[in-house]
Amino acid sequence: MTLEDTETTGSGSTPPDNYLERRTLRRGSAGWLLLTGLGVAYVVSGDFSGWNIGLSKGGFGGLAAATVLMGVMYACLVFALAELSAILPTAGGGYGFARRALGTWGGFLTGTAILIEYILAPAAISIFIGDYVESLGLFGLESGWPVYLACFAIFIGIHLWGVGEALRFSLIVTAIAVAALLIFALGALTDFQVSGLNDIPVDESALGSNSWLPFGLLGIWAAFPFGMWFFLGVEGVPLAAEEAKDPVRSMPKALALSMSILVLLALITFFAATGARGSAAIQEAGNPLVVALQGDGDPTALSRFVNYAGLAGLVASFFSLIYAGSRQLFALSRAGYLPRFLSLTSRRKSPYLGLLIPGAIGFALAAGTGDGARMLNIAVFGATISYAMMALSHIVLRKREPGLARPYRTPGGVVTSSVAFVLALSALVATFLVDKDAAFIALAVYGVALAYFAFYSRHRLVARAPEEEFAALAAAEAELARD
Repeated sequence: MTLEDTETTGSGSTPPDNYLERRTLRRGSAGWLLLTGLGVAYVVSGDFSGWNIGLSKGGFGGLAAATVLMGVMYACLVFALAELSAILPTAGGGYGFARRALGTWGGFLTGTAILIEYILAPAAISIFIGDYVESLGLFGLESGWPVYLACFAIFIGIHLWGVGEALRFSLIVTAIAVAALLIFALGALTDFQVSGLNDIPVDESALGSNSWLPFGLLGIWAAFPFGMWFFLGVEGVPLAAEEAKDPVRSMPKALALSMSILVLLALITFFAATGARGSAAIQEAGNPLVVALQGDGDPTALSRFVNYAGLAGLVASFFSLIYAGSRQLFALSRAGYLPRFLSLTSRRKSPYLGLLIPGAIGFALAAGTGDGARMLNIAVFGATISYAMMALSHIVLRKREPGLARPYRTPGGVVTSSVAFVLALSALVATFLVDKDAAFIALAVYGVALAYFAFYSRHRLVARAPEEEFAALAAAEAELARD
């Protein structure tokens, strides 16, 4: 019997007996330390560049307020995800949570949004890596596409080797990037001047504008997507649940530690860079930390070191985001939301097609467009939708299944996830303030995916996939309770 010969039922189709055996990840490969490193690796490239563009939208005060609000959103979301990942420790992550709470439509809406984020973000980062390699004069390269190809080929190859090896490599590169950020801060803070923080000219026509809010109150909202860059991706840690050691305990610990480290890095990077050279000098810089150290002068030993370390940070995020995208694709495919062959795993328990196909798409987008900023804006659009859906999933499960066993409970309960939900919707609207074209492109992709689900894949879900079994068990328990 082939995969397409399975019988469809109301709750999904029953696959062959060996269906899940051919779609198994390597369990117990990651403890809390590797999971924490993964959480930081997703994000660390955002400390080296990108966030500073928010200064051109909101000034120092506007970006600072946006970063605080987005930090609150991520903290609340991480607390909610810690509870959900302890309840449903599967590779589906946010999609699995939404599937349990919001049904098949909610699961697909969330999973597709996450997939948009994790396919577009590596493509964008590969472009930034190419720019770094070219600017540093490495290998004598003047064109970016060979670098894009090398990135996807080499790092996908490491992932195909095995998840344990991949996560250990990621941890080492991430540690180098974090150490560099700390060294940068020590060097930059010696030149810190408060007057440099608010040196962007004030737009007198903007409502509520002043030296700290040069573009007015609306500038805070416009800076939301850039405040997110200090934390964007940390929500992907639960995607490693099936490969984690004791996920019920290690997942909440890793999420909390990752978020704590990211808050510290955001704080010192933001203040050190703006105070050392001034907000105006770095607001449009492609490498703001290097500009903060050397300005228009000659490179110093420290600025060269930070420049190379920025490349390490980009590699860490690129590498970990490839992992996240492959696991999200794997989970959606295994459950039948996407073509089932995409979830086949190798003898080393790696979802090889889930790595190769998104990698090919990412390389094609990078080489074909070269527009990393646009692709990152599309990724942020997908991310904000997924955040709102995951926060809503926590709220719904707390209300609908109060008796569900919860090894970890979110501090503040639904109040915490409600804050994340409201801020995520606000950030979603803010993406239209930054790049309307990117937002509408993301909407178009989203629409095509939803049409595929509506007319085809929702009738071909796999009943025995972990997320579907969780949902079926919940439905059976609810039916017994009514009887």
